[in-house]
Amino acid sequence: MERILNGRPVVPGAATGAAVVSTQPISLWGGLDPKTGRIIDKRHERYGEVITGKVFVFPQGKGSCTASAVLLESIRLETAPAGIININVDPILALGSIVAKELYEKPVPIVILSQKDHATIRDGDCLNIKLDGTIGITADRAGKSP
Repeated sequence: MERILNGRPVVPGAATGAAVVSTQPISLWGGLDPKTGRIIDKRHERYGEVITGKVFVFPQGKGSCTASAVLLESIRLETAPAGIININVDPILALGSIVAKELYEKPVPIVILSQKDHATIRDGDCLNIKLDGTIGITADRAGKSP
Protein backbone atom coordinates (compact mmCIF):
# COMPACT_ATOMS: atom_id res chain seq x y z
CA MET A 1 0.00 0.00 0.00
CA GLU A 2 1.40 3.38 -1.01
CA ARG A 3 0.97 6.47 1.11
CA ILE A 4 1.14 9.83 -0.73
CA LEU A 5 2.51 13.11 0.64
CA ASN A 6 1.86 16.31 -1.27
CA GLY A 7 4.94 18.47 -1.45
CA ARG A 8 6.01 21.52 -3.40
CA PRO A 9 8.86 21.05 -5.86
CA VAL A 10 11.59 23.67 -5.53
CA VAL A 11 13.65 21.88 -8.18
CA PRO A 12 11.34 19.52 -10.09
CA GLY A 13 12.49 16.03 -10.88
CA ALA A 14 11.80 12.37 -10.32
CA ALA A 15 13.77 10.13 -7.99
CA THR A 16 13.43 6.93 -6.05
CA GLY A 17 15.51 5.84 -3.08
CA ALA A 18 15.66 4.84 0.54
CA ALA A 19 15.15 7.68 3.00
CA VAL A 20 18.05 8.90 5.13
CA VAL A 21 16.29 10.98 7.76
CA SER A 22 17.84 13.65 9.96
CA THR A 23 16.25 16.04 12.43
CA GLN A 24 19.24 18.40 12.11
CA PRO A 25 19.99 21.04 9.47
CA ILE A 26 23.27 20.55 7.63
CA SER A 27 25.68 22.61 5.58
CA LEU A 28 27.02 20.58 2.72
CA TRP A 29 30.15 22.77 2.81
CA GLY A 30 32.21 20.89 5.39
CA GLY A 31 29.31 18.51 5.94
CA LEU A 32 29.42 16.31 2.82
CA ASP A 33 32.40 14.84 1.01
CA PRO A 34 31.47 15.22 -2.67
CA LYS A 35 34.01 12.54 -3.66
CA THR A 36 32.34 9.84 -1.56
CA GLY A 37 28.82 11.07 -0.77
CA ARG A 38 29.59 10.58 2.93
CA ILE A 39 28.45 12.99 5.65
CA ILE A 40 31.67 14.23 7.23
CA ASP A 41 30.40 16.77 9.78
CA LYS A 42 31.38 15.05 13.05
CA ARG A 43 28.73 17.02 14.96
CA HIS A 44 25.91 15.83 12.70
CA GLU A 45 23.69 12.95 13.82
CA ARG A 46 24.19 11.17 10.46
CA TYR A 47 27.99 11.44 10.53
CA GLY A 48 29.55 8.67 8.43
CA GLU A 49 26.36 7.91 6.47
CA VAL A 50 26.67 7.67 2.68
CA ILE A 51 23.73 9.44 1.01
CA THR A 52 24.63 8.59 -2.58
CA GLY A 53 21.51 7.46 -4.44
CA LYS A 54 19.30 7.91 -1.37
CA VAL A 55 16.68 10.54 -0.58
CA PHE A 56 18.12 12.84 2.08
CA VAL A 57 15.34 14.08 4.37
CA PHE A 58 16.35 16.95 6.67
CA PRO A 59 14.73 20.20 7.83
CA GLN A 60 16.89 22.68 5.89
CA GLY A 61 20.38 23.59 4.87
CA LYS A 62 22.49 25.93 6.93
CA GLY A 63 25.58 27.99 6.53
CA SER A 64 27.79 28.72 3.61
CA CYS A 65 26.77 29.66 0.09
CA THR A 66 29.44 27.24 -1.12
CA ALA A 67 27.07 24.37 -0.24
CA SER A 68 25.67 24.78 -3.76
CA ALA A 69 29.14 24.05 -5.17
CA VAL A 70 29.43 20.92 -3.00
CA LEU A 71 26.05 19.67 -4.24
CA LEU A 72 27.01 20.49 -7.83
CA GLU A 73 30.32 18.64 -7.50
CA SER A 74 28.64 15.60 -5.94
CA ILE A 75 26.17 15.54 -8.85
CA ARG A 76 29.05 15.72 -11.33
CA LEU A 77 30.85 12.89 -9.53
CA GLU A 78 27.60 10.87 -9.25
CA THR A 79 27.81 10.72 -5.46
CA ALA A 80 24.81 13.01 -4.82
CA PRO A 81 21.61 11.99 -3.10
CA ALA A 82 18.82 10.92 -5.47
CA GLY A 83 16.60 13.62 -3.97
CA ILE A 84 16.30 16.08 -1.10
CA ILE A 85 13.23 16.70 1.05
CA ASN A 86 13.18 19.74 3.35
CA ILE A 87 10.72 21.71 5.45
CA ASN A 88 12.13 25.12 4.49
CA VAL A 89 13.37 26.29 1.11
CA ASP A 90 17.14 26.55 0.92
CA PRO A 91 17.99 28.69 -2.12
CA ILE A 92 21.65 27.68 -1.85
CA LEU A 93 20.87 23.98 -2.32
CA ALA A 94 18.37 24.81 -5.05
CA LEU A 95 21.05 26.77 -6.91
CA GLY A 96 23.41 23.78 -6.92
CA SER A 97 20.71 21.53 -8.36
CA ILE A 98 19.58 24.10 -10.93
CA VAL A 99 23.15 24.63 -12.17
CA ALA A 100 23.58 20.83 -12.40
CA LYS A 101 20.47 20.72 -14.59
CA GLU A 102 21.96 23.34 -16.90
CA LEU A 103 25.48 21.90 -17.02
CA TYR A 104 24.90 18.15 -16.78
CA GLU A 105 21.15 17.70 -17.36
CA LYS A 106 21.08 15.96 -13.94
CA PRO A 107 19.17 17.94 -11.33
CA VAL A 108 18.61 16.53 -7.87
CA PRO A 109 14.91 17.01 -7.13
CA ILE A 110 14.27 19.16 -4.07
CA VAL A 111 10.82 19.05 -2.49
CA ILE A 112 9.36 21.01 0.42
CA LEU A 113 6.93 19.30 2.80
CA SER A 114 4.97 20.58 5.76
CA GLN A 115 6.62 19.90 9.09
CA LYS A 116 3.81 17.46 9.93
CA ASP A 117 4.30 15.39 6.74
CA HIS A 118 8.10 15.63 6.96
CA ALA A 119 7.96 14.05 10.43
CA THR A 120 6.10 10.99 9.09
CA ILE A 121 9.02 9.82 6.93
CA ARG A 122 11.07 7.11 8.58
CA ASP A 123 14.67 6.14 7.98
CA GLY A 124 14.80 3.47 5.29
CA ASP A 125 11.33 4.19 3.84
CA CYS A 126 11.26 3.72 0.07
CA LEU A 127 10.43 7.14 -1.39
CA ASN A 128 9.30 7.91 -4.91
CA ILE A 129 9.49 11.63 -5.74
CA LYS A 130 7.40 12.70 -8.72
CA LEU A 131 7.76 15.80 -10.93
CA ASP A 132 4.76 17.49 -9.33
CA GLY A 133 6.26 17.19 -5.83
CA THR A 134 4.16 14.28 -4.64
CA ILE A 135 6.05 11.65 -2.71
CA GLY A 136 4.97 8.03 -2.62
CA ILE A 137 6.04 5.97 0.38
CA THR A 138 5.80 2.24 -0.17
CA ALA A 139 7.74 0.42 2.55
CA ASP A 140 10.81 0.64 4.71
CA ARG A 141 13.85 -1.60 4.38
CA ALA A 142 12.36 -4.14 6.76
CA GLY A 143 9.39 -4.52 4.42
CA LYS A 144 6.87 -2.95 6.78
CA SER A 145 4.02 -1.02 5.20
CA PRO A 146 3.88 2.68 6.06
